Amino acid sequence: MNPRLRSFALAMLPPLATFILFVVLWDASVVYFEVEPFQVPRPMAVVRAAMERKEQIGSGLFLTGSAAAMGFATSLVVGVLVAFLFSQSRVIQRSLYPYAIFFQTVPIIAVAPLIINWFGHDTRSIVIVSAIVSLFPIITNTTTGLTELDRNAVELFELNGATRIQKLFKLQLPNSVPYLIAGARTSSGLSVIGAIIGEFFAGFGQEKYGLGFLIFQTSSQLKIDAMFACIVASTLLGLLIFGAVSLVGSAVLLRWRSN
Repeated sequence: MNPRLRSFALAMLPPLATFILFVVLWDASVVYFEVEPFQVPRPMAVVRAAMERKEQIGSGLFLTGSAAAMGFATSLVVGVLVAFLFSQSRVIQRSLYPYAIFFQTVPIIAVAPLIINWFGHDTRSIVIVSAIVSLFPIITNTTTGLTELDRNAVELFELNGATRIQKLFKLQLPNSVPYLIAGARTSSGLSVIGAIIGEFFAGFGQEKYGLGFLIFQTSSQLKIDAMFACIVASTLLGLLIFGAVSLVGSAVLLRWRSN
């Protein structure tokens, strides 16, 4: 067997086996404990509901995925710029960092309706909610990478009369790469959560709905099998975005380590 194919198979088999075991236990538990379908449906009922709503769920996947990707990209750009600002001035960092914590501690469920009210019931509002939820890990991780430097390396740069720009691009930025990638991995999953939360409020009045609104709609209609199908689709979307970011991050880290 091809070594790469073998490595891929060995990586995929454990989670696949765990998933199959989970589905079997789920189905057996529903049957054994005689759980009502309106509480927890059987796996096949979820599959049937997904097939019946495949076009709606597919459209929701695209809309939610697009909003989450744009929210993640926004948080990545803004977070890195803010981290650069923090790394250049201790005064600025101490003055503004408490406000950066706001993005982590703010109850987004309470703030999301305000954002929808200010920016409208459209994708723009959902992207903003997604960006707010996913912003903090980028700021904290990148700031850490830019400021926690090897003391000997700093002294070497100072000894050779390096300018602030030289120090930033030749010492701080390379040092921050692993931290930024770690923050991006965390934020990628949070961006999906933020998009779904935004769609709980922004989905009304649109011709097409994201997964967040579909979950809300099917839950209020007690179509639990369809709601489970939407939740599974949301989970798969989160895994897809996380996997894509992790793959890009691993490639960047490999190149970074080789240098």
